[in-house]
Amino acid sequence: MNEINIQSLSPTVQALLAGLFTWGLTMLGASLVLFFKRVNRKILDTALGFAAGVMIAASFWSLLEPSIEMSQKMNLPSWLPPAVGFLSGALFLRLIDMLLPHLHLQSPLNEAEGLKTSFKRSTLLVLAVTLHNIPEGLAIGIAFGAHHIDPSSVSLISAIILATGMGIQNIPEGFAISMPLRSEGLSRRKSFMFGQLSGLVEPIFAVIGVLLVELMQNLLPYALGFAAGAMIFVTAEELIPESQRNGNSDIATAGLIIGFTLMMILDVAFK
Repeated sequence: MNEINIQSLSPTVQALLAGLFTWGLTMLGASLVLFFKRVNRKILDTALGFAAGVMIAASFWSLLEPSIEMSQKMNLPSWLPPAVGFLSGALFLRLIDMLLPHLHLQSPLNEAEGLKTSFKRSTLLVLAVTLHNIPEGLAIGIAFGAHHIDPSSVSLISAIILATGMGIQNIPEGFAISMPLRSEGLSRRKSFMFGQLSGLVEPIFAVIGVLLVELMQNLLPYALGFAAGAMIFVTAEELIPESQRNGNSDIATAGLIIGFTLMMILDVAFK
């Protein structure tokens, strides 16, 4: 994409386009179910580990680091806004985790979390991935909003790199939800539709993230920390445990290291 053309767009439109891009890559990953009936569990666990590594790296270099830089310009301890924001983001996701009905991959139906419902297993699985995508969308929106308000701390290329990293890890993520749905007995078409639907929240919450930043400009360092805390909560509560529970811890950890390294390279090399 041409940076000059992107720069001319409003931050809301920028975030919406970035969210649509990450949703599109979720579709790409989910579309693999159209060609395969089942997948090797090692591949799936490696993909989950990779997604976790990207999330962890993005949380620091794209969110916490600029939050710390902005905080140094305030009459507060430089650690305070990112720390408060980080804890608030984790708490926010914990509340959603408690309320939103969902079921982690491979868990029996009686281990569904959130409010009790009569939802089918397939619906609960999709909601679990939807929960994961909420902080991703918020992070993208907050990054583009932060660039609009304080471009010296958050560059446009940094926001684009964050969206690129989220999109890359959405490919294995879409794959990781559509394939288990296929294993549950859903048709290829339904598995694809449900799998890609989990990414729909990303453009929605990307726009919400921009609007929140514009309403609370003085709280921007807190907002960046908030997005980071929400992403780390999901990574620690869902992605890492899921990737480690099948005895593939070594290869899942290797996926995490690769994902972390890739996101770090993108964020550091192209700033």
